[in-house]
Amino acid sequence: TLFTGKDHWECILKTRAIENQCYVVAPAQIGKKPAFQAYGRSMIINPWGVTVACAEDRETIIYAEIDPDYVNQIREQLPSLKNRQPGAYVWPAK
Repeated sequence: TLFTGKDHWECILKTRAIENQCYVVAPAQIGKKPAFQAYGRSMIINPWGVTVACAEDRETIIYAEIDPDYVNQIREQLPSLKNRQPGAYVWPAK
């Protein structure tokens, strides 16, 4: 929504890109909806948290080149995902 989007949208997207070391492609609605005012600002964020494309305050299309080699480079430089514990995320069988 416009209320939260102006303060949180970009910050949250950058955080997700950095912590998951991936591109984040975030489409967004814009304009007045029946129950709320949409913020808009569709974005594409790279794994380092840099905004590589951002929509203007109108209906539009954005695009950016996604580089899988860059993802691998970031993951090699900061191997934080190697510390994952997949077994910790599984619910015990009943």
